Amino acid sequence: MKCASDIEVRDVEEMYINIDPIQAGGRLTADAMKAVIAYADGYSVCDNCRKPFRLDYIQKPPIAQFHADLARWLNMDTARVVPGARRGFQAVASSLVERGDPVILTSLAHYTEYLAIEEAGGVPREIPKDGSNRITADAAAERIEAVIREFSRTPPLLFLDHVDYQYGNVHDVAGIIKVAHQYDIPVLVNGAYTVGIMPVDGKALGADFLVGSGHKSMAAPAPSGVLATVEEYAGKVFRTTEARGDLTGRTFGIKEVEMMGCTLMGVTVVGMMASFPHVQERVKGWETEVAHSQAVVDALLSIEGTKVLSEYPRRHTLTRVDTRESFDRVAQQHKKKGYFLSNDLKKRGVIGVIPGSTRVWKFNTFGLTENQIRHLSEAFVEIARDNGLNCL
Repeated sequence: MKCASDIEVRDVEEMYINIDPIQAGGRLTADAMKAVIAYADGYSVCDNCRKPFRLDYIQKPPIAQFHADLARWLNMDTARVVPGARRGFQAVASSLVERGDPVILTSLAHYTEYLAIEEAGGVPREIPKDGSNRITADAAAERIEAVIREFSRTPPLLFLDHVDYQYGNVHDVAGIIKVAHQYDIPVLVNGAYTVGIMPVDGKALGADFLVGSGHKSMAAPAPSGVLATVEEYAGKVFRTTEARGDLTGRTFGIKEVEMMGCTLMGVTVVGMMASFPHVQERVKGWETEVAHSQAVVDALLSIEGTKVLSEYPRRHTLTRVDTRESFDRVAQQHKKKGYFLSNDLKKRGVIGVIPGSTRVWKFNTFGLTENQIRHLSEAFVEIARDNGLNCL
């Protein structure tokens, strides 16, 4: 790279309807954009950092209040902002898991959950999904029993995705947590695809830990996220340092070990804060978002041969579809092969489907307007008809 001018201007959100599964909930608000510019310098939020010199104590900008507001909004006792959901997984696993411990997660879990377990020295054990790609309480109970028999001890932690990233299915979180608690297993709920886009009540779910992603679902810059806990575990996961230098005698106040002292600084935390009022408001429109998702899925299903692999009717805006008997049939004969679909969508102002994907692929309609939903639905049907596919 020779100079800053070599960095291309990113204009996809301004120029296109973006249905990329991981980007839909992370679009910054106008207020966040302004805050990012004002606090772009690395240590900008530290202008007024005073004793005890910790991020969540800073009053100006109101970062301390933001932490309290986050916990209250999620109905949890304590919250910290973290550099992405994965750092929340890491903090909890390193606090609760010892080397050789079995840790339960689901067969639909995100890879970072496995990495958090591996780093802590744990051994992952998966709850299988059923034929509808759902995780059930019965399957969780069976797996817990099997793991206890295998390891002759109870797992110290269970990871559970509120909505999984593969199918966008809403799982029986409350039921599964109820089962886990019967064995005294604490549960971390991965809300990367729920916190910030739909109403989430941590205590109503029964969560011991609730993790959200700022850049995936809270209209925040990357990397950002939130880790919230109930009081029972706050002292363990947010433990403060006891380290002392053997030669200097240095100590480090109330810095939190799993947080590495401080977490989000500058752009990330201020952008997250600036979007927060909008995020709190937008979750109230979740039913409309789901209706939009359903409309697009129904348009796709009107194309002969198309299947939806996610639960139906839809309860989330992330959906996985199988078009091997529709768009992929076109791709076999088309001069552009599988790239015809993404090309034809782009001509119609739509991006976000991975170029070359015509077999099994995902999309996310979150945040689109009524007109954009209509245009997207019509675009899929038009492309199908233009390429000789039958539509109902």
